[in-house]
Amino acid sequence: MIKVLIFDADGVLINSERFSKRLAREYGISTEKTTPFFAGVFNECLIGSADLKESIAPYLNEWGWEKSVEDFLNYWFSSEHSVDIELVNEIQKYREKGIKCFVATNQEKYRAQYMLGRMGFSESFDRLYASAHLGSKKPSLDFYEKIISELGGIKKEEILFWDDTEENITGAIECGIKAEVYISFNDFKKKMKTHFSF
Repeated sequence: MIKVLIFDADGVLINSERFSKRLAREYGISTEKTTPFFAGVFNECLIGSADLKESIAPYLNEWGWEKSVEDFLNYWFSSEHSVDIELVNEIQKYREKGIKCFVATNQEKYRAQYMLGRMGFSESFDRLYASAHLGSKKPSLDFYEKIISELGGIKKEEILFWDDTEENITGAIECGIKAEVYISFNDFKKKMKTHFSF
């Protein structure tokens, strides 16, 4: 019996254009310029070993960004503020039935906080697990094991994890968690019927 539902954020709960593409289109800062940051030190931010505000500052100077670091992060986070309200509302039906619902995301701490506050995830979900707080990211087994440990008393087979990335699903399954690939809202509802009778 499934007692816990866990959802990925970007690509599942949030569906927005990739930020680097918007940045290139609206500010002329090409993906060639931004890739060294996102493929480099940003990964340290994702596991909490580097601070995003401190790490991105020198890059912003290189990119010719004339505003503050705070302005950049506000632009970044708001540009990806595209929550799938239909899915979030559907999830609330399961919470009303006593199913605990969580977010598990590869996320640095500032955007995780944005999700909780501005996106309303603190109200829509029982908790958000971010890689920056866990010290590891999907698809590593350590990421899933730390969440299971914090859930306390929940068996692995009582957890159903949703993610749009195949390797993250594989990681969850290797950890012993039930997992489904998120494709669309209608596909989600169809698959959920195989796990729940209500």
